[in-house]
Amino acid sequence: KMPPSIPEADRRHRASAAFSLSFLSLIFSITAFSSSYWCEGTRKVAKPFCKGDSKGDLCIRFNSAEGNGSQAVQYIWETGDDKFVEKKFHAGIWYSCEEMINEEGEKCRSFISLTPASDRGVLWLSIVAELLYVVLLLTGNILMSVEICYYSSVIDGLKINAFSAVVTVLAGLLGMVAHMMYTTVFQMTVNLGPEDWRPHTWDYGWSYGLAWTSFACCMAAAVTTINKYTKTILEFKHKRKKLERSFRIQYKFPEH
Repeated sequence: KMPPSIPEADRRHRASAAFSLSFLSLIFSITAFSSSYWCEGTRKVAKPFCKGDSKGDLCIRFNSAEGNGSQAVQYIWETGDDKFVEKKFHAGIWYSCEEMINEEGEKCRSFISLTPASDRGVLWLSIVAELLYVVLLLTGNILMSVEICYYSSVIDGLKINAFSAVVTVLAGLLGMVAHMMYTTVFQMTVNLGPEDWRPHTWDYGWSYGLAWTSFACCMAAAVTTINKYTKTILEFKHKRKKLERSFRIQYKFPEH
């Protein structure tokens, strides 16, 4: 078996690079879509009253151990910001979770139920766009893997390459729109959401960064695929011109 020519080997390297980028984009998007760390922050909540012998900085203490049974005036030692405690929370597309005070574990709620009614339509559009983004990425991965393993016809490979490029570009556009819509919905929920959820401080989490990294890998895969398609077309045109020139020289055809 003859070793592949330099242009063919270059095409295979480009196809492998595009597939690797698209596969990374698919893994990142699935991980981000299923996680709840798109946004992280803290909530400022009032401390509960200390019960029994419980002590510490996470509950409000009285001046008397028998406070409930005593007729003496009860004094709360905490004043100002000392009456409050900060609880960490994290939220994603599907649900929002926050840590419990004086207990282990987290309490989670559906993020859709927290979203203002006027913005739930945008959130559902974001979810549908994210799902289509994952489906198109999966389709592009399948097409690229078929192209890598299918060497019998360069023309057929070129057709698959063109289709996978279109699918990957559409996936990237959908992913960008979905991420931006979720960002808008979250910011509206921070301002208009339930009082018992609104964060005191917040910032974007690792899932949000992973989602945009997935978008970057997707667009890089699309650019690599389109570049490979364009270079293959130019190689065909160059070979055709060389073949026509050799025929003219061999049979001495006039130039016009």
